[in-house]
Amino acid sequence: MSAQPDHTPAAPAPYAPAPGAPAELLAQLRADRRAARWVPAFEAEWAAALEESRRTFSLTTLYEVVHAWQARLASAPSVDAFVASGRDEAGFMDMAELRGRRRR
Repeated sequence: MSAQPDHTPAAPAPYAPAPGAPAELLAQLRADRRAARWVPAFEAEWAAALEESRRTFSLTTLYEVVHAWQARLASAPSVDAFVASGRDEAGFMDMAELRGRRRR
């Protein structure tokens, strides 16, 4: 007889953001120059995560939304700098096209 569980434990939930993190994040998004696109997208993702949380009694989806948007906001200056640098990526291949060639 084994003392090991007969099921795979669930992956650990991401760390819990501060209780006010969603409101602070929304305020930061509203202050960003991309607010017209980002605020509605965040609100839609948040609403979907909230509904999922109500259905599953888990906060994981809410945490994931906050973490993803925090990462987007944190990386925005680097993305802006890359775009402003004028680096042309026209010579690169589309990964979908490359995958299609390998299947043939």
